[in-house]
Amino acid sequence: MELQRKLYDNLLEWKRNSNGKTALLIEGARRTGKSTIASKFGKEQYESFVLIDFAIASKKITDNFKENLNNLDTFFQIISLEYNVQLFTRKTLIIFDEIQKFPKAREAIKYLVADGRYDYLETGSLISIKEHVDDILIPSEEEKLKMYPLDFEEFMMAAKEDILLRYIKECYQKKTSLDVTFHHKAAMLFREYLLVGGMPQSVVAYLGNNKDFYKADEAKRQILSLYRDDIKKAARKYKSKVSGLFENIPGYLSTHEKKVVLSKIDEKKTFDQYDDPLFWLGDSMICNLCYKCTDPNIGMSLSKDTSSVKCYMGDTGLLVSLAFSENQISSMNLYKQIMNGKLSLNEGMIHENAIAQTLAAKGKKLYFYTHYSVEKHRNDIEIDFLVTNESKTSIKLYPIEVKSSKNYTTLSYDAFKAKFGKRIGASYVVHPKTFQIVEEGYKIPSYMFFCLFEEPSRH
Repeated sequence: MELQRKLYDNLLEWKRNSNGKTALLIEGARRTGKSTIASKFGKEQYESFVLIDFAIASKKITDNFKENLNNLDTFFQIISLEYNVQLFTRKTLIIFDEIQKFPKAREAIKYLVADGRYDYLETGSLISIKEHVDDILIPSEEEKLKMYPLDFEEFMMAAKEDILLRYIKECYQKKTSLDVTFHHKAAMLFREYLLVGGMPQSVVAYLGNNKDFYKADEAKRQILSLYRDDIKKAARKYKSKVSGLFENIPGYLSTHEKKVVLSKIDEKKTFDQYDDPLFWLGDSMICNLCYKCTDPNIGMSLSKDTSSVKCYMGDTGLLVSLAFSENQISSMNLYKQIMNGKLSLNEGMIHENAIAQTLAAKGKKLYFYTHYSVEKHRNDIEIDFLVTNESKTSIKLYPIEVKSSKNYTTLSYDAFKAKFGKRIGASYVVHPKTFQIVEEGYKIPSYMFFCLFEEPSRH
C-alpha cells in the first residue's frame, strides 16, 4: 500500500521556488521513507529521474565524481548510461540516496547546481556526524528538510479515517470537544498508533494484514535490529556508550523523572564523556533529546542543563517493541491492556514519548523543567515539556503536561504558574478525556495534539 506523506507538499514547494538554484537534502532516521518519497516525487513530477544509491553504487559511479566534475558532459553521460535513463534538461531529477555513504557527492552539489541542467534531491541519515563532513565543503546551495515517522494525522489517512480526521481538525479550530462516540473512536485510533508507531514498514504491515499488531511488531523488530547494526558500524570509538544508552531508553523513561542515569551503564562515567554518544543518537534521529531548562525564558537554550536529559525514542511504536520482548507482549496480553487503557505500568512513558515525537516533528526543540524543594525534599514542580510561541515581539512560554490517566492533578502547573506566571501564554494538559477550555489554558486529548503549532519548516 502507498502511504500519503505531508512532506510531499514541501517537495512541491521546493521545486516551485528553487527553480534549480538549490538542491534539497532530506534527512531522517533510517526507514522513515526518504528514498520512497524521493522516488515517488521523481516519478510524478519529472519526465525522468535517476536514483543513485551510494550504499550499492558501482565503482564506475563513485569514480565519476572524482574524475569528471570538470567535464560535466561526460559526467552526465556516464550516469545516463549506467542507469539506462535519458536525461532531459530542466526536466530530470537526480537523487543521491544514502548520501552519508559518499560525502564527495554532497560536496559536488555546488558545481552540479551551478551547471543548472537538472534538479537534485539528497537523502541521508547521520548527516552531521564528523566522519561524514570532515573532509568536504558543505554546499551553501543545499536546503535541508527533516523527515520523521508518520504522525497521527498521516496514520489516520493511511487507515482511511479522513472524515474523522477532518472532524477532529474542525473541533480544534472551534475549540470544542468531539461528540462522545467519535471521541472514543479517535482515542482508540490513537492507542493503535501508540502500539504500531509511524515507521512506514510497521504501518503497512499492520494495515495490510487486517490490523495485526504482531505483524507490525515483526517489522519494528527488524528496524531495531538495523539500528543496532548501524550503532555497531557507525558509532566507532564510542559505540559501546551509544549502545548502552539505546538499550536503556525504556528503563530511563519508565522511572518517575524519566532522565538518563549514567550509573545504569557505568558508575564512573560523567555526562561530558557522553556528549558525542548523545549527539549521535540525536543526529541519527533515532532519538529525540529533551534537556532541562533551568530558567524558562525566551532563550531556553541559554539555560540548558546538558547533564539533565531525557532520551525519547524517535518513534513510539519502536519504543514499545524495544521495551517489551516478544514473549512479554504475548504473556502480558500487552496489546489488549493498552487498547483497553488498563496498562498501568509504563503507559505514562508511552504517551509522553508520543507527545515528544509530535513536538519534534513540528520542529520544536525539546525542553523540560523541574524545581527541587529543599523544604519538601523532592521536586515540587515537574513540567514535561516547554515550548515558546517564537514571537519576536511578545514571547510567551507554553508548558505542556502529559497525563495518561483520567484522574490527575495540576499541582506542578499551579506551582509553575505561581513562579513564572508573567511569562506564560497558555498551558496544555494532554489527557485521555475530551477537549476542555480552562482558566489557565486547554485540556486536550492526545489524538488532537497534532493540531497544535505550526508545520515544520526547512532550515
